Amino acid sequence: MSNFIVRKAAVLGAGVMGAQIAAHLANAEVPVVLFDLPAKEGDANGIVRKAIDALRKLEPSPLATKDRVAYIDAANYAQHLDRLRGCDLIIEAIAEKTEWKDDLYRKIAPFVSPDAIIASNTSGLSINRLAEALPEALRPRFCGIHFFNPPRYMHLVELIATRNTEPALLDDLESWLVSRLGKGIVRALDTPNFVANRVGVFSMLAVMHHTERLGLGFDVVDALTGPIIGRPKSATYRTADVVGLDTLAHVVKTMQDTLAGDPWHRHYGVPGWLAALIAKGALGQKTRGGIFRKDGRTIRVLDLALQDYRDSAGEIDPAVLAILKNRNPAEKFAQLRASEHPQAQFLWAIFRDIFHYTAFHLAEIASNARDLDFAMRWGFGWAQGPFETWQAAGWPVIAEAVRADVEAGRAMSDAPLPAWVFGRVAAEGVHTAQGSYSASRDAFEPRSALPVYQRQIFPERVLGEKAVAGATVWENEGVRLWTLPQIDAEIAIVSVKSRNHTLGREVIVGMQEAVARAEAGFKGLVLWHEAPFAFGANLKEVAEAIAVGDFELLEQYVAEFQNTSMALKYASVPVIAAVQGMALGGGCEFLMHAAKRVIALESYIGLVEAGVGLIPAGGGCKEFAVRAAQLAAKTAGNDPFEFIQPAFTTIAMATVSKSGAEARELGFAVDTDRIVFNANELLYVALREARGLAEAGYYPRLSPRGIKVAGRTGIANCELMLANMKEGGMISAHDYAVARAAATALCGGDVETGSLVDEQWLLTVERKLFVDLLKNPKTQQRIRHMLETGKPLRN
Repeated sequence: MSNFIVRKAAVLGAGVMGAQIAAHLANAEVPVVLFDLPAKEGDANGIVRKAIDALRKLEPSPLATKDRVAYIDAANYAQHLDRLRGCDLIIEAIAEKTEWKDDLYRKIAPFVSPDAIIASNTSGLSINRLAEALPEALRPRFCGIHFFNPPRYMHLVELIATRNTEPALLDDLESWLVSRLGKGIVRALDTPNFVANRVGVFSMLAVMHHTERLGLGFDVVDALTGPIIGRPKSATYRTADVVGLDTLAHVVKTMQDTLAGDPWHRHYGVPGWLAALIAKGALGQKTRGGIFRKDGRTIRVLDLALQDYRDSAGEIDPAVLAILKNRNPAEKFAQLRASEHPQAQFLWAIFRDIFHYTAFHLAEIASNARDLDFAMRWGFGWAQGPFETWQAAGWPVIAEAVRADVEAGRAMSDAPLPAWVFGRVAAEGVHTAQGSYSASRDAFEPRSALPVYQRQIFPERVLGEKAVAGATVWENEGVRLWTLPQIDAEIAIVSVKSRNHTLGREVIVGMQEAVARAEAGFKGLVLWHEAPFAFGANLKEVAEAIAVGDFELLEQYVAEFQNTSMALKYASVPVIAAVQGMALGGGCEFLMHAAKRVIALESYIGLVEAGVGLIPAGGGCKEFAVRAAQLAAKTAGNDPFEFIQPAFTTIAMATVSKSGAEARELGFAVDTDRIVFNANELLYVALREARGLAEAGYYPRLSPRGIKVAGRTGIANCELMLANMKEGGMISAHDYAVARAAATALCGGDVETGSLVDEQWLLTVERKLFVDLLKNPKTQQRIRHMLETGKPLRN
């Protein structure tokens, strides 16, 4: 890989996007100078400081941890342009006005280092045109770098070259964005709105066109265009409200102004009703009303026939829903085409028009079909890109159906399908094992050969691509133990197989066997599978045992869970937990007992047992007690309660980290654990961590003896906090009981303050408390409610 590195960055423009891009750079340990215009009054950096303050309040947070904001420095164009000289990467993110960008580029040019990269975050203006405002010497180091909102969470970044951009610069920048910022890169061509916005906005316009044509309600259309067809929950019209109706109209206007020769040009305009909303200032979520609005707890939707808002109650017709639930894509599309129901006609029409549009424009907007499909998956949250959907439904059949509708005048454009579409019939589509079809080159293009992608053992795949299988060593119903001989045959991998990776009996037994086999025949063990890491214990198994009153069986189950945690901790080979997504309850306890953790940035980790009226009993309370004693021993007072108190609050409140980095602050991980920004690199990094520990002569530490606990005084201190919360109506009597049990487990049980115990004592205390809570009817109510509704019950 290249040695390219960004030591310091600048972001020009402290608006919504600019400030959040700065935040994500700070997340990645890159200090940032955030620029904007000088304030007219007071502090000259007032505009930027206000933007930085706003980052602290946004949800979901753009900051991985609260302290990241300290690495964003405020600056303004009038006083601080010389601070650009020390920046390796300069990202412009001001308003989408070419003349404003031209003026800014001319202003900054004298202060830019010859080795710096300058990039525009424009969402659709011509990158070649913008480059003209820069001196010729800087143009080879200029490109487009289009983040999607919100930048921390959206995977897609479109990278756009000018005719003068150095190819090596693009390769370096792509590699850095992929690994350091965790992004999925699409090399877009310099056409209006690039790839994702071009296709995504057309898709929204097609939905609006057919909504009006068929007289459907906006709420009905959102029911049809959400998760049921593999699109986000916000569907179409709620997405428009979230984006901002004025912002959507601006993007559409760009297409209208720059794509005069496009066969779909007559559709590049917002409907009259949408223009009327904008004129009234009803811009969507940011003005608390647009297509939808919230009145108290009631969601209301604009009804064009009524010319007013009504309660939102959009439902899919049962016959259409039955079609959509058909898991055979070919049959599903045939049934949609054959149905006379307006909802089915609507769905076929929007799919047909997006197939037609992307096929016609592929050569001019994207390098290949894979890039276009990934752009829609990563930038708009589609489960499948349009070409994947088409191919899954049967390429030749859909191609003929689209051609027939175009020739019959039923499509939004009469432009014929390009000839290459019918040339792909033999290959049954555009995605093959050899690569994805490039219409501009009339060839199948393999994936990028950049070395950074070798770190992705299991990259995201498009339809038709095969995954690496690995070699199975052993498996049961709960787990699979396997290796990747082509990467490291001496490091074993154990993966949980259950739904949502819940930790039932088969998983517990299987995990113990996997550890034993790793100790006998391998140099390390990695616990890895795709997200979620684990949703905790199998509550269904627990509820079934409660129903028959078999609490002895439940205590045995908890004891086996604890034995598994201890097996992970004291294995003779290093055990690495590779964590991504949710890691809750028992899943959190497993990772806490590993020799080391490699954690994806977007990991949400917590001991959430309080939500079902329980406490952590797989060793979670024990681990916090052990760590508190070890930390206290390094202080003058040697008082473990100082370190128990934050753990108690975390467990009692069922706090879940908002990032992998925050998991370290909460004590679920330690400072030496790796945070990986690209989850696709997680297994690669974990395997190397295991190899490194093994090569360094890893051996487990001895189980600590003489663990000093907070005892009765610690429990009493926790109860003081709980009493105040109960009196204030913040917690119920059962919340109090559950939290007191957690305090007792964390403080080592009902013993003298300062007593010395061992790990087994702590495990026994938490196990007994856990089983006692299982016998409590209110805890049983919480468990049943969680199983029935998926939501916690406060009783």
